Amino acid sequence: MKIRAILASAMMSMSMSVVAAEWTAYTYSSVPTTSAVKGMTRIVDRAASETGSKLKIDLHLGKTLQIKSSDITQAVGDGVIDFAADYFFSGSVPIARVMNLPMLIENDDEWRKAYAAVEPMIVDAFKKQGVVPLGSYRYPKQIIFTTFEISSLDDLKGHKIRVTSPEQGKFVESFGGSAITLSGSEVPTALQRGVIEGVLTASAGGAKKWGEFLPYNYRFAVNYGNSMIIANADSFASLSAADQKALRAIASEEGEKTSAAFLVDEDVQMKKQQSAGMKIIQPAAGDAKAARQKLAPYWDQWAKDNGPDYVKALASVRKAIGK
Repeated sequence: MKIRAILASAMMSMSMSVVAAEWTAYTYSSVPTTSAVKGMTRIVDRAASETGSKLKIDLHLGKTLQIKSSDITQAVGDGVIDFAADYFFSGSVPIARVMNLPMLIENDDEWRKAYAAVEPMIVDAFKKQGVVPLGSYRYPKQIIFTTFEISSLDDLKGHKIRVTSPEQGKFVESFGGSAITLSGSEVPTALQRGVIEGVLTASAGGAKKWGEFLPYNYRFAVNYGNSMIIANADSFASLSAADQKALRAIASEEGEKTSAAFLVDEDVQMKKQQSAGMKIIQPAAGDAKAARQKLAPYWDQWAKDNGPDYVKALASVRKAIGK
């Protein structure tokens, strides 16, 4: 009996060493076929494989846990969940919104330079929330989809457009439109009832779900949107140094792959939407210049209104991209 007890204890110790940590993970996306969820799934699978099953992550899709999309970073910081992808993190880490200012960052090269310039500030802001950023991925440019015919930005005047941030709202209002904030689940009904008449999103983003309600796509790039891949600071600290290093590398690599996958999917979805009857309209000459002139003063006012750290962040971005 004594030998059996010793063997049972040894087997239990071996089992505990195989799975040293069991994490709960969450993503705002509820559609398993999106590039975002596929990327998170790869992270989960690689984490188990590359740590020798010492880190097991149970991924939950959006709406399967009682966590609002706007509360994901807080839930990670509070230890309600250990790991997440958060597209709506700017409510908890508002300084990161400098990356989303309309017409400030206009291409992938500018994005990379700008993010490198402000990354230390963003990491520090997450740290204050009890959160460790491990990677990120970027959606394609946020463009304009409408229920009404549109051939220039001036056509936004008098129309109600759904936005996902105050910064996007400022863009819409600069051209005479009304900005409305709604959750993604509310968008289809709002479009059908005329509560909104358009959205800012990507072909590979919201338009993938709402395309049937949006007959016009004006391919003017307003800004970028990105998601952060984050972990609870205490949960992350409990991992061995080797496993921390492995998870950082995995999250970073899969974040980049997810960004690349979104760009491929953007072209695929645009063509699919066009073949289904959506009218694709290229930006009018002069719209980009007019938008920059209207929004540039807003960048400085946004930073000034929010405080010295924001002024510093904006200055760092502008220096990095030469604007």
